[in-house]
Amino acid sequence: MVLFAMLELLNKKWFLSINAAPGTPDGLIEFAKFCAQYTLYLIPIILAAMWFMGNRHTRSQALVCVITALFALSLGALCSTFYFHPRPFMIPLGHTWIVHAPDSSFPSDHGTLFFSAAIAFMLHKARAAGGFLLAVSLFVAWSRVFLGVHFPFDMLGALLMAIIANMLIAPVWKKYGETVTTMCEAISSKLFFLFPLKG
Repeated sequence: MVLFAMLELLNKKWFLSINAAPGTPDGLIEFAKFCAQYTLYLIPIILAAMWFMGNRHTRSQALVCVITALFALSLGALCSTFYFHPRPFMIPLGHTWIVHAPDSSFPSDHGTLFFSAAIAFMLHKARAAGGFLLAVSLFVAWSRVFLGVHFPFDMLGALLMAIIANMLIAPVWKKYGETVTTMCEAISSKLFFLFPLKG
């Protein structure tokens, strides 16, 4: 309990050192809002481009990214079910710059999605996409703490969910990835016949 109290104190102290205070330049607030709310659309755009414009190898990379991210988000949801941690504005602590539902903050869904997708791409040799998303992940993590809807440890929890998900999915994908990719390609060809797959 003492260790938990010390970590919680550190979490709050770290949060207050990052969280935007009144008087923060409007341009920085708007940049943070863009990172926190709109970079999310980058992931489906990248995945769609890899699926419809790439070859079988890139489709396999896109597919394992989707599966890993969904698994990581499921782990995060399970964690939130058994451990509720209030968001900063629920305590209240610091300053909040965007509207958010008063649900559990740990781990961050946004962080989990970005970190798991980035790591999955890196592990499966889509290094350009993985490196790009990893860089964006850092901005997303910073922005959501900066804007007052998450604690720093929520982002560390998200990174942990992403690592665990990738560790569990990677060996399974190595064994069944080709079969799953073939099946999804067949489904895609029927559903999106106007966009024939390449390679």
